[in-house]
Amino acid sequence: MKSIKPGRGPSMMGGAMSIGMAIFGVLWTVVVLGSGGGIFAAFGLVFIGIAIVQAVYHFKNASGKNRYSSFDIVDGQEEPDPLNQRYGAAFEDAAAGPSAQARPGAFCPYCGARVEGDFAFCNQCGKKLPD
Repeated sequence: MKSIKPGRGPSMMGGAMSIGMAIFGVLWTVVVLGSGGGIFAAFGLVFIGIAIVQAVYHFKNASGKNRYSSFDIVDGQEEPDPLNQRYGAAFEDAAAGPSAQARPGAFCPYCGARVEGDFAFCNQCGKKLPD
């Protein structure tokens, strides 16, 4: 059964933009120092520092095996959910609330709504749920 898991937030595009931000920081610093701006060159150094940290984070995440994501719909065997590995099933049970009797993989694979009980159809989008 398919389930919702965090998707791929940080990406190669984010890493490329971080490199662009570092280039901007270098250009800023050179221009400001060349025009005698003094202390304002520190803004460029801050941009460069932030860009390096972001680039490492984005590239490491985008190329890693279990990468962070905003939302993904995957099969259970496809890619594990890093949050579920960290917090376990107790985290999902607490999110379901006391009245929800959720089955394993208790999310609609089409719209992501929580599936309760033995429903054959999603109560949010109306599509037939896989068995």
